[in-house]
Amino acid sequence: MAGRLCPMNFAFTEEQEELRKTVRAFLDAKSSETAVREQMETANGFDPAVWSQMGEQMGLQGLVVPEEFGGSGFSFVELGVVLEEMGRALLCAPYFSTVVLAAQALIHSGDAAAKKKYLPGIAAGETIATLATTEPSGKWDEAGITMQAKGSGSSFTLSGTKMFVLDGHTASLIIVAARTGKGVSLFAVDGNAKGLTRTALSTMDQTRKQAKLEFADVSAELIGTEGKGWDVLSTVFDLAAVALAAEQVGGAQKVLEMAVEYAKVRVQFGRPIGSFQAIKHKCADMLLEVESAKSAAYYGMWCASEMNAELASTASLAKAYCSEAYFHAAAENIQIHGGIGFTWEHPAHLYFKRAKSSELLFGDPTYHRELLAQRIGI
Repeated sequence: MAGRLCPMNFAFTEEQEELRKTVRAFLDAKSSETAVREQMETANGFDPAVWSQMGEQMGLQGLVVPEEFGGSGFSFVELGVVLEEMGRALLCAPYFSTVVLAAQALIHSGDAAAKKKYLPGIAAGETIATLATTEPSGKWDEAGITMQAKGSGSSFTLSGTKMFVLDGHTASLIIVAARTGKGVSLFAVDGNAKGLTRTALSTMDQTRKQAKLEFADVSAELIGTEGKGWDVLSTVFDLAAVALAAEQVGGAQKVLEMAVEYAKVRVQFGRPIGSFQAIKHKCADMLLEVESAKSAAYYGMWCASEMNAELASTASLAKAYCSEAYFHAAAENIQIHGGIGFTWEHPAHLYFKRAKSSELLFGDPTYHRELLAQRIGI
């Protein structure tokens, strides 16, 4: 097990910094702006060759999967480091859906048989998986799950609709949340199951594909204990919020660097625009917000690696703050670039769209502030 992030000074270990360096070099080569734009235009939204390299050469899909299931057994801190770099590079791949959502749902399900059946494929990079919870209502809470599951034992059938499912049109394994007579439960569904209709959604952020899944008496296998699905999902959503916060600070740092670099080289009235006070203030405000966002995300990563009592409140805090910091930084980056920042040819809009979609994923900042208030008893 690699060394863990120290919560007092947020210092990464040498191994974690080396991991960051290695992942950044890989993504610089495999997730350039040209590659991102190419994958945005494809139906699947990712390069299968790169996905295979991530699993076989880098071991990224198995990073936090326990060693007994073919993974490396690293902590959530290492996962956060990887996700921060992926957010910086706008990687187009089903990594978040597979490794953060589906794998964590399996790991925390308490179902030894399901873990043994599905986690080795995920760890090897052979299985693309996702988690389907949200429905047309767009709610991320327990009340938003209304899909019905009929059956008994471990065999059920599902009917209903799931929306905004990350990589739902390409996943070979779908973990679905539905209700039985005992409450919300989790089920495993084959991506090519009979009665399942998968439709790719047209979304603003094409770097992260989403799908609509329609179930008509689709065969499903119960995962974990019937009626205890929300307990698992609540934990998974907290982990996902922290993971997304890590990804957001990666993107926020990148747009800050883009803005500062442009302010140094763009000349107006005979001098670089970075010498003007208004631009200085914009960049300084961006820096303050990005560094504060890092603190929130890094502390969340530590709480997630420890699975301690602070995770729930820290997750909502990190998700709310990092969402707004990234969106503001991405918007200010466009403003500092001026006219060119509004063009399709410039990458600023790609980060702006990712920032907006990430802000809404797993609940917007208002939702998480309300959740935070409930969790700390305000």
